[in-house]
Amino acid sequence: MNYQQTLAYLFSKLPMFSRIGSAAFKKDLTNTIRLCEVLGNPHHQFKSIHVAGTNGKGSVSHILAAVLQTAGYKTGLYTSPHLKDFRERIKINGKICEEDFVIDFTEKMQSLIEEIEPSFFEITVAMAFEYFAQQKVDIAVIEVGLGGRLDSTNIITPELCVITNIGLDHVNMLGESLEKIAFEKAGIIKQNIDVVIGEVLPETKPVFEKGASEKNAPLHFASEKRYVADWKHDHHQLHITTADIPTGAHENYTIDLPGIYQVKNVLTALEAIHQLQLKKWKISKGDILKGFSQTKKITGLHGRWEEIQQHPAIVLDVAHNEDGMKQIAEQLELSIYHHLHIIIGMVKDKEVEKILKLLPKHATYYFTKAQIPRALPEDELAEIAAAIGLQGKLFADVNSALKEARQHAHKDDLILISGSVFLVGEIDY
Repeated sequence: MNYQQTLAYLFSKLPMFSRIGSAAFKKDLTNTIRLCEVLGNPHHQFKSIHVAGTNGKGSVSHILAAVLQTAGYKTGLYTSPHLKDFRERIKINGKICEEDFVIDFTEKMQSLIEEIEPSFFEITVAMAFEYFAQQKVDIAVIEVGLGGRLDSTNIITPELCVITNIGLDHVNMLGESLEKIAFEKAGIIKQNIDVVIGEVLPETKPVFEKGASEKNAPLHFASEKRYVADWKHDHHQLHITTADIPTGAHENYTIDLPGIYQVKNVLTALEAIHQLQLKKWKISKGDILKGFSQTKKITGLHGRWEEIQQHPAIVLDVAHNEDGMKQIAEQLELSIYHHLHIIIGMVKDKEVEKILKLLPKHATYYFTKAQIPRALPEDELAEIAAAIGLQGKLFADVNSALKEARQHAHKDDLILISGSVFLVGEIDY
């Protein structure tokens, strides 16, 4: 098989959550364990950091990878889903893995794939672990796919566990309350391994305390160590001043991810880095400053309040759940524009009405969908939106919607494209 044939095999043969939803979610680790055993347990051959959370886990994973790489460590990064190229999921020092590796790995594992029928995610996790082991990374940042306790990535024993925050998402699989979702995320906590918690809520704090206590895992709440004393948005960057809670000492950071929600992620990343430093990882203040200021450049992170054009401004953001859209709404309140155009598409298993209620009524809407079976048809999305006072036109795909928005936008307008990772991934730019 060539590379395109290999991808076609993986996409068509294996149940893929991004395409079909919960039917692709395997609620145990059996297949991942079996795949990795056949490979000689590659995840035992490198050090790792495990990152879970409802929102922010992708950004925090990329920030940590950028800082570790800047500090001179050969750094693996496993994230999901991808936007444009499957190989975005598996990177070392910001470079995606080679096509030949994907081909060779798939051919080597094909008979086992046929035998145990793993999910798409299970095989890609094993693929990433094998790549990091082959390439002898110093450390790999591993982002959880879904939940934590039963996620395929949860066979590693990391240097550090990080849980960014808890919000209502994937409630059909993880539970319908914050406590139940926190329990699933807390499933990544390991015996005697430090765990950093980013945002904490009254409902979730006892869950983390119990989970950490049962595993004798030292627990660190980022919000109890530092707070953001000031921040400002300037030229596609975020300038943040943090204050140390015990001493009151102030530190200044600049990050090239301009969404104001990155303020919370910076606090989480700073505490994670501090814990790594205590474990004798050599990370200087200069490494932190450079890693933060060049996270996007170093790691290739996209789709986080990313401006791809000016006059009119076109912004992409992969926010796709209630908490994520709350942050988008806050960002819009701080944004300066003449008129707002929102291109939105969502998937069927989200709390669509709750999410849409967070968006402004004064915008012009363009309802569309990603080209996956799991996508909510644009007419159904528009119907739900109309019931809460959001009006707009229907489009069969995101690029048709964007073409229309560009034709009607004034040079001082803002065009936002959001609601689904897969929608953002289909934009031609």
